[in-house]
Amino acid sequence: MSSDQTNRDEIDFEFLGNVNGQPYILQTNIYADGVDNREERIHLWFDPTKDFHTYSILWNAHQIVFMVDQIPIRLYRNHSEKGVAYPRLQPMSIKVSLWNGESWATSGGHEKVDWSKAPFVASFGDYKIDACIWKGNPTLCNEESNKNWWNKNEFSSLTRVQKRWFKWVSKYHLIYDYCQDYARFHNKLPKECSLPKY
Repeated sequence: MSSDQTNRDEIDFEFLGNVNGQPYILQTNIYADGVDNREERIHLWFDPTKDFHTYSILWNAHQIVFMVDQIPIRLYRNHSEKGVAYPRLQPMSIKVSLWNGESWATSGGHEKVDWSKAPFVASFGDYKIDACIWKGNPTLCNEESNKNWWNKNEFSSLTRVQKRWFKWVSKYHLIYDYCQDYARFHNKLPKECSLPKY
């Protein structure tokens, strides 16, 4: 999802490609107020080319939760009251593309796209969008109501079962977390890295 502002907000699922026989890497990223550098990567526990799976995002006034087949794989809390940028004031639309990321994506850019295998196809089905329709006032979309069910208190954190699944993904499938990349940030990790996830 992406806004069309210069200081854009963006919430991304990205498949980084793979080398035959290696697990597929799914990257998530969050832009807030034009700043990114918030990537996390996991090895998927299945081959996403063999069958359809459900990829979903719960984005509300409390948190952003990325899910694969209802399993939470990534959390990003709204800590805006503590000075952490959070996507909340810009409307976003859904965009889907195949992008040539061979300079950085697969094995850090060491593996290039095999163009002889083109055309490349991505298939989608059974998609559902449940969202606040932007009418120029961001507070209307941040309110809790029956219409904006996702902002209700019950969706302000993960359930006990979801927390167990999230810990499983973090322990066995997480391969990169920007909040652990001290070299990249010269030992000054972004502020949200020291704040609770749930």
